[in-house]
Amino acid sequence: MTERMLVFVGSYAEASDPGVYVYEFKEETGELTLQDQVSGLKNPTFLNVNVPDAKLYSIAEGQSEAGVKTGEAVCFSIDPAQAKLQELNRALAVDAPTCHIQRDADNRYLLVASYHGGRVGLVALQADGLIGEQLDVKQHEGHGPHPERQDQPHPHSVFFSPDNRYLFVSDLGIDCIRAYTIDKERKVLQWHGDTEVQPGAGPRHLTFHPNGELVYVINEVNSTITSFRYDAEAGRLHTIETVPTLPTDFIGDNSCAEITVSENGKYLYGSNRGHDSIVVYTIDSKTGRLTLVEHVSTEGKHPRHFALTPGGRFLIAANRDTNNIAIFRVDEATGKLQYTGSSVQVSKPVCVKPVIFAV
Repeated sequence: MTERMLVFVGSYAEASDPGVYVYEFKEETGELTLQDQVSGLKNPTFLNVNVPDAKLYSIAEGQSEAGVKTGEAVCFSIDPAQAKLQELNRALAVDAPTCHIQRDADNRYLLVASYHGGRVGLVALQADGLIGEQLDVKQHEGHGPHPERQDQPHPHSVFFSPDNRYLFVSDLGIDCIRAYTIDKERKVLQWHGDTEVQPGAGPRHLTFHPNGELVYVINEVNSTITSFRYDAEAGRLHTIETVPTLPTDFIGDNSCAEITVSENGKYLYGSNRGHDSIVVYTIDSKTGRLTLVEHVSTEGKHPRHFALTPGGRFLIAANRDTNNIAIFRVDEATGKLQYTGSSVQVSKPVCVKPVIFAV
């Protein structure tokens, strides 16, 4: 039995063109090699991988009979040995285009966020991993102070707490992280509470620290990161501090995208689109506070997403506007990034998911 690292990539694409890609990543060389590509999906921008069951879930843009854009969830089987995908089924997730897909730890539900529709959708997963019926949709209301970016609700992502009890929806449009629980008897989302961020911040994605006691949210609109202490029993977030993602001397437009914490809990990474960089912070695991380490060019424009590889030795950054995915080596002693010189061309990459399979 050997281990094989595969990287799944979602992108902006027409249904007639490849939209989901499978690469193999070899840590010895630090290089990506294309293994498979799948067409038939319009804008399969975000992905979720179930490694034990060898399933890949993707969002895709559909259309209702009335011609209105909808959000679909698509299930693929993964053949790790051949690094191939095969579509198994797809179903309506929410009646608006979606931007994010998440799966609960028990493999019973998929959650989708609709940025343009202002909605969060709950979809059943069948016992065999296929996508089941749409169970519930929650419509957010309100707006924020930014006249263009926050004219209405914009849920951007769904992330579960480490114990799978709560799910947190970052709503960029209303400067709010909304917590839900899943009522498994009624099969609906139950509102649990709201955590407000700075007016005009625009929260986008969040990440839990490995200790389960800290949460970090990247704010797209005002280019900041907010730290929270997490009360796991109550399912509440308590604000610690907010820090900038940009150098103090940067002038120009910028928006943030992805955020993640290293497996060892020492370092935090966030992406800047405009400055086109990854900001690196060290984490004080006791206080939750952050200390700036560096800003590193993503070797491309508009780093829409990035991910650390399992084990944390590399960071893979998807630069949407330059159609490339760049590879960086991580210094485990400092958290700093060094570009390896390796980059692959991919049309409008949006999401990268590196995982390890036993083959």
